[in-house]
Amino acid sequence: MPSIEALIKSIVEPLVENPEEFTVEIVDTEDFTEYHLLLHPDDIGRVIGKKGRVVRAIRTIIYSVRVRNQKRARIVIANEVDAIDNSDDE
Repeated sequence: MPSIEALIKSIVEPLVENPEEFTVEIVDTEDFTEYHLLLHPDDIGRVIGKKGRVVRAIRTIIYSVRVRNQKRARIVIANEVDAIDNSDDE
């Protein structure tokens, strides 16, 4: 059975212009297995999409996949968090 990480990569890689700079980091929390998408800054907008529609569709697909005896999946665009933190400093 393919992994959720492989599913994420197969969905996101065709969307980005810099696939060599796209990586997925897996972070386990108490309730979730988080998949942090690390993207080139030019590709963040492509993955998020207008009004967040693309990332919302990706999340819908990933969240619907259930693997037995595993935590629920969560997708985080890691660069998105960095941008929010930096805007607070200004």
